[in-house]
Parts: sequence; C-alpha cells; structure tokens
Amino acid sequence: LILVNPGVAQLSSNAFQALRDGATRFGDSAGMTQRFFILLLVLLSASASAAPAGTSVAPDFVTLVKQEGATVVNISTTRTVRDSDIESEIPEGAPDDEFNEYFRRFGPPGPREYQAHSLGSGFIISEDGYILTNAHVVTEMDQPTVKLLDKREFKAKVVGVDQRTDVALIKIDAKGLPKVTIGDPAKLEVGEWVAAIGSPFGFENSVTAGIVSAKGRLLPDESYVPFIQTDVAVNPGNSGGPLFNLRGEVVGINSMIYSGSGGYMGLSFATPIDVAVKVAGELRAHGRVIRGRLGIRIQELTADLAASFGLKGTAGALVAMVEKGSPAEKAGILIGDVILKVDGKPIESSSTLPQIIAATAPGNTIKLEIWRRGAVKELTATIGEVPLEASRAAPEPEEKRANRLGLVVSELTRAQREALEIAGGVLVRAVSGPALKAGVQQGDVIVAVNDTKVERIADFNRLVGKLPPGSSVALLILRRGVLLYVPVRLPN
Repeated sequence: LILVNPGVAQLSSNAFQALRDGATRFGDSAGMTQRFFILLLVLLSASASAAPAGTSVAPDFVTLVKQEGATVVNISTTRTVRDSDIESEIPEGAPDDEFNEYFRRFGPPGPREYQAHSLGSGFIISEDGYILTNAHVVTEMDQPTVKLLDKREFKAKVVGVDQRTDVALIKIDAKGLPKVTIGDPAKLEVGEWVAAIGSPFGFENSVTAGIVSAKGRLLPDESYVPFIQTDVAVNPGNSGGPLFNLRGEVVGINSMIYSGSGGYMGLSFATPIDVAVKVAGELRAHGRVIRGRLGIRIQELTADLAASFGLKGTAGALVAMVEKGSPAEKAGILIGDVILKVDGKPIESSSTLPQIIAATAPGNTIKLEIWRRGAVKELTATIGEVPLEASRAAPEPEEKRANRLGLVVSELTRAQREALEIAGGVLVRAVSGPALKAGVQQGDVIVAVNDTKVERIADFNRLVGKLPPGSSVALLILRRGVLLYVPVRLPN
C-alpha cells in the first residue's frame, strides 16, 4: 500500500493506531480490530488503484525546470534606425547666402540615428550551438546576442528565417551545450499540462504553466501552421521560447498571443515542434523553405455546404478558387470540387490539405480523389511552387429587384469584369432574408451557384428558380479579392 500511495499509507497507519488504542482501552473481542483494519486496507487500496495510470496529484514543474532550464536562452537584438521624418530643408542659393547660415543654425534638425532593442527567447537543439527561435525575433535586426543560463554570451549567426511559419534557425560558436528533447505534438492531449520558459519583458528564465486549450488551430492568414492553443501566460519576450510537456519534451515554439492590450489575456499559440524542426532542417540545408503548391484557395466544408453538394459528411476541402495557369487548372480541378483524398490519404479537415501540399516537393505528382456533381473522380496533378495573388475589388452596380434568396443583384459591365479578372458574375446590391442570415454582404460578386458558373443575371435567376423550398444552396462569392462559398438555406 505504501508503494501505491504514500498518502493513503499514512491514513491507514493513523487509522490503525486509533483502532489499536481503542482495543487496548476497551478490549478486542473476536478480533474486531483486525477485521476492521483488513476491510479498511481493501477499501483504501481500491481507492488508490482507481486513479488512471500515469496521472499525478500535481504536475512536477520543479523537476522540469531543473532538467531543462539550461537549454533555454535569452536573445537580444538591436537595429540601427534612421529617423528621417524630420528633414533639414535648406533652400537653394549661393554658398555665401546669409539665409543658408540662418537655416543651418535655427532650422529643423536633420535625420538622427538610434538603436532599437528587441528581446526574445530560444532553445538549443544541438550540442554544437544550433538554436530555434521565432523569425520575428531576429528579422531586420543586427547580429543577435545569445545569453545562456550560466551568463555566458555569444554573438549568433542567422542561418535562415521562414516568415510563413515564423521560425528562425541561428547558430552560436560553442560546444557541449545542453540540448532539448524533441517531443511529438501528435501525442499531446487537450487538457494536458504544459509549461513555457522564456524572458517575458526581459525577465530571463521565467516559468509559466497552463494546459493545452486546443490543437490544430488555424488562425487568419495562416495556412501552414496548425497551432497549439494554450492558456499558458506568454508575453513580449517569450517569443521563440519552448513549450514543454511534463516529460520535459519540447512540443512547440511559443509564437503569438491574442490580446486587446498587448499583454497576455488567456490565449497563446505555439508552432508545433515537428513543423519547426522540418523548417529548421530546410533552412540549414538550403537557407530557405521550399514548398509545393497547387494554385487553389480552399475553405472548410460545413454541414450546409456538404448538403448543397450532395455529400453526407463534412470531410474534405472545398475548392473556392483555381488560379489561371496553375498546376490545379492543368490537372482539371474546378471551382466547387471537394478534394477528398491526396495519394489515398483522407482529408478529414480542410486545414490538413495545405500542409500536405506544402510538404510535397515541386515537380512531384500526386493523385487526387475529388467529389464533383455527385460523383467521385480521380485526377493527377504536378506540384508547383509559385505563390498565389489576390484579385481586386468590385465597383458599385445599378439596383435591381430582389429574388427569393433576398438578394438584389445587377450585371457586371465589361470593364468591371476586366478589373476583377473574372469571366462573369452578378454583383450584390442589397441583402435581406435568407441571404442576410447566411452572411452574404453588399458588394459581394456571385460567380457560381453550387458548382455551376454564373455569367449573367439570367443564369443566376434560372439556377435559383430550380431550387426546392427548404433546400440549401452554396453561393460562390468574390469578396475583397477572396473567393469563398456561403451556404444559404431557402425557407420552406
């Protein structure tokens, strides 16, 4: 029992002492003390063994910090800033003009130079001095200085940075350094204890702790990083520091917070360490990260959208845009296709597709299983590397009469279509009813209904007129240069 739970053993010992004292004072007939103590042991043993294996009463952060604290470093950077907001304006004239001397003595000062300082954190991943941190800690800065726990300082070389994942690899000239143990973020559980070590506001080697709030969190304009969300207190200066699990393994790099004040407000995000390690390997080998691309824009497949396309589940990635001349267009991918599998691997969520494509080397071919017009098709695509570009916004249209979706739409002129770089579509002038409830906005350009393109108002009205009452329809709209599907449910 002592081996199972020392606290229970102490309780049992106290209970036995009380029973023995009672037996001595009042006598022990028929071995009642022994029987009661055996029953107590059985109950306490069952209670002790009911706790799940591997759990503890309290997380042991003390041991974690003692073992891993020396692997965390403080990074300070400086940048020479030239203040050119106020320029000296000396009028042109002869060199001996008396006004020139006046402006030199009493005119506004010329440009000034000063040093801007930045603080961050990092952690050692190899004994010979390679360190991981955030790209924004070292970007556009002079040579960073790395300070170890033992107070030694080194000038660091920036090996490479990757802005898309906010990961940077730097190197110091040192040997025999303590290094972190790399963990597996896939094994991380929501609700699991984690800890951050870093230099918030310059307070070196500060430790904060919390739990994993969510996994695979995609943030706006972030397609390549499935962030680990935690409630660990992270503040300016923590950037680039490690996120540890209780086994002392690094599972992420603390990268950003959501805040209305500039400080911690309960939401912090870490880049999974497997993503960062892969990026670091490419930075070390090539100095940059080479990513594959298809040339599409996708969105999450909601239940209403899935129903509009005749799908029973929400697994897959809905294609909302195909770039002209892209690998996707050459492969035959169309707007409204739902990508279900890549090389036989199911796409459970749209967030997984960009990571799979990005991890595929340019020039390689992949097999895509897609859902189109109620049937499964297979396509083959050759991965490219050119980035996407956004379209431009739409001009104001003339007003028309509302339809059964609650939309007032108008034709696009030839000039408008050319400005938007689209072949056709109708522009939303006003919104009410089901469309307003679904989130359609004034100024949206509707370019397709479900997977059928819309060229003119007549096309749009014909497609909408065929919709049965109570059904859902997916409107593909262009909004501020971005294509996305909006599901609208018609009233019964």
